[in-house]
Amino acid sequence: MRSLRLAPVCCAVLLMTSSGCTTAGGVALRADGTPGPEECSKKAREVMRYLRLFVGESAWVELDANQSLSDSVTLYEGPIESILEDDLGLLDAPARLYGRVWTSGPQAVIRYYEAQPLDGGDKVPICAVARLGMNQLRKRPDSKPGTAILGSSRAGVYIVDSFR
Repeated sequence: MRSLRLAPVCCAVLLMTSSGCTTAGGVALRADGTPGPEECSKKAREVMRYLRLFVGESAWVELDANQSLSDSVTLYEGPIESILEDDLGLLDAPARLYGRVWTSGPQAVIRYYEAQPLDGGDKVPICAVARLGMNQLRKRPDSKPGTAILGSSRAGVYIVDSFR
């Protein structure tokens, strides 16, 4: 009897998620496992304006605070803490950036949602992505599922107004 009541609920859940899988944070995933588009919150856009973090502003980051200054780095699917190496707008280095890593596609995708100034300030919402030209965020072939082994522990971080 219980299974007859669960059937409509299961069907409804399947119908709602059939347009694409979503992660725990609610980001829709593309067929290759990479995150789909995501809007930057109104609060983050407001804070970024105040901190003079304009779209395209960039700086260098150490991708994983636990693996800094390594020749290569292994990123794991899920939360990440990075170290800002250069000032970014009014955010002074070495602030911390908090975000999420996706490793299912051909390259690592890193989105940052919060920054933590180290001068005693509170965490602030931001929208930024890690980028490195010439496919340098591409995973090495020896990356295991749920990981991305990269040839560098550093990347550029760029302010965005939405995630694409």
